[in-house]
Amino acid sequence: MLMIVRTRFAPSPTGFLHIGGARTALFAWAYARRHGGQFILRIEDTDVERSTPEAVQAILDGMQWLGLNFDEGPFYQMQRMDRYKQVISAMLAAGTAYYCYTSREELDALRADQEAKKEKPRYDGRWRPGVGKILPPAPANVPPVVRFRNPTDGVVAWDDQVKGRIEFANSELDDFIIARADGTPTYNFCVVVDDWDMAISHVIRGDDHVNNTPRQINLLRALGAPVPRYAHLSMILGDDGQKLSKRHGAVSVMQYDEDGYLPEAVLNYLARLGWSHGDEEVFSMEQFTQWFDLDHITASAAQFNTEKLNWLNAHYIKAADPERLALEVKRRLATQGVSTADGPDVALVAALYRDRAGNLNELADAVHPFYAVVHASEEVRVQHLTDTARNALKLLRGRLTECVWQATELGQLVKQTAADSGLKMPQVAIPLRVALLGLPQSPAIDAVLEVFGRERVLERLDAALAG
Repeated sequence: MLMIVRTRFAPSPTGFLHIGGARTALFAWAYARRHGGQFILRIEDTDVERSTPEAVQAILDGMQWLGLNFDEGPFYQMQRMDRYKQVISAMLAAGTAYYCYTSREELDALRADQEAKKEKPRYDGRWRPGVGKILPPAPANVPPVVRFRNPTDGVVAWDDQVKGRIEFANSELDDFIIARADGTPTYNFCVVVDDWDMAISHVIRGDDHVNNTPRQINLLRALGAPVPRYAHLSMILGDDGQKLSKRHGAVSVMQYDEDGYLPEAVLNYLARLGWSHGDEEVFSMEQFTQWFDLDHITASAAQFNTEKLNWLNAHYIKAADPERLALEVKRRLATQGVSTADGPDVALVAALYRDRAGNLNELADAVHPFYAVVHASEEVRVQHLTDTARNALKLLRGRLTECVWQATELGQLVKQTAADSGLKMPQVAIPLRVALLGLPQSPAIDAVLEVFGRERVLERLDAALAG
């Protein structure tokens, strides 16, 4: 029977969507797309004290920016409480779960005694029903928790799609709590019911969940539910080989948007964090979904490389459609209070500079002088706007009023003006850049002039020569 692939991404809305979570989402999304399956988004918001609407929105914004479209959801665990309580009631009736009245003080004393004996702290099963076991009367002043009746012998094992065979002795797993004293279900329980109800076939998640997996498998088996296949992704280290932190990447995915990265550059980079397809470094998401499998995910930690990400981003900016770059540039200039409405076509200007920009913010900064006068520093003016240069610019200004406004013609005009002034081409082109842009560097001066337009060029020249 052919398996229908259904994967899920299940973040907790207690913070932003960071790079590690984004990679998990990408791999789960790609696996579903590769096999013609479904990708589900589930918001695990049972941590009421720490979950916030802002964090939920940050997750949704990050997924949308990356283009990781989901087929079902978002589902919210807090909206599924009736279902969880129904399953817990059924487990209590079936004897696979039981009430435990152990007080907090008793648990603390038990832990202290076990630690003193150098034993692993764990619940001792004092309220676990057993053949011939007589339980004490339920205390009236202690609201009970519900514990799962975990198997006591044998092993729980699975063939992890990334890490290989993993086994845990059931004797190492205590009867963990599945519902708190106030009735709210716990994380491990909710995950199991959700994966069961949503028919999840493959659980792709970070390896910080490996220790949860044997408990979840035992729960699934107790419920008579199918056990999905598991793939636990190793952690991502920072550039320095240390655990990823805010200073090298563990920031909101949307921070990458603010920092001027294109989403396809981030996705391409994330795809190579722990997975490979031969020596391919640059590829589209269409190619990625055709190639992606779980067999080529490395079991060792992946290392974040900011330099590689920046290289990819520059590559994608160079290849991007100028109209799209124009939208990104306009958005960034607008935040600086710079309007592009009365200036040259932003797409044309962006196309001039895209080969020089490492990120969209750099591109916006480069384009900025075309839409707002940027005054050259005193040092630059003194160095380049000399009397000799001014005389050449005055000569050029007169010629620009009547010429054909086309790059080839304009370039020839600058070259001829330099020759007529007894100067080399850069001795006119650089002062011209300073007069127009306030900077001594730019793309080819003929292309800059053409895009700028006659009227604006003459205005900027007049202002510079009058100063």
